[in-house]
Amino acid sequence: MSTIALKGGISMESKKVSISSKRQITIPQKFFTLLGFNNEAECIMRGNELVLRPIRTNTGGEFAEQILADLIRQGYSGEELLEKFKQAQKEVRPAVEAMLAEADQIAESKSGGYSLEDVFGTEDEE
Repeated sequence: MSTIALKGGISMESKKVSISSKRQITIPQKFFTLLGFNNEAECIMRGNELVLRPIRTNTGGEFAEQILADLIRQGYSGEELLEKFKQAQKEVRPAVEAMLAEADQIAESKSGGYSLEDVFGTEDEE
């Protein structure tokens, strides 16, 4: 296994793997565990690279507590709270998928992305 230091203090690890006569590979255990693979992987062709990543089955449940807290702060309760919660949960996955698609475009340099100033403003702004 080799490690390459990238810009920004990020490192990239690589390991050479064999491809069987049936075009099968084995994901190294360390990568499998750290990335949270289960029994399926998503295979993406990005330029001249093949990217494998775990399939995520996000149902929006990860944000349930935050959604409920926000709706309660807005004054919802009872059946109205339940309906608003169901509606908000349905909107989580498409929003996350849109953010991931945008991140992929930025990573592929199809979009300029955002600078720190775009996200946080400048010190002169108040």
